[in-house]
Amino acid sequence: MTYTQIAVMVVALTVVLDVVVLRTRLLVRKVFWTAYVIVVFFQLVTNGFLTAFEIVRYDGGAILGSTVPVTATPPMFGDGRILYAPFEDLLFGFALVSQALAWWVYFGRRDLDREPRSGPPRIGPGRS
Repeated sequence: MTYTQIAVMVVALTVVLDVVVLRTRLLVRKVFWTAYVIVVFFQLVTNGFLTAFEIVRYDGGAILGSTVPVTATPPMFGDGRILYAPFEDLLFGFALVSQALAWWVYFGRRDLDREPRSGPPRIGPGRS
């Protein structure tokens, strides 16, 4: 399986998870897409930095439309890339952010954590 096929499959599974399994329906809300635009901006900045300075390298044969070998400096746009990073990274980022939020809403609706656990330890007289 190629990087592109895996990315598309993960996005499809994320949509099914959100709409059918967890039924949070985050992907149909305007507030989700507004927040996601902010996430994508910072994802592109971070991915672009890591890829442009060759901290992370991608094999051109594994990403959509790329012909650039691993040893060459990737282009900023084109050749399957947006701001140096492969287009597939946006798909994986979408799945990561969407699933994190969907699971957060899902567990929040079930009120699993009724008593906050953060803060200093609760010890001493009259405290349990």
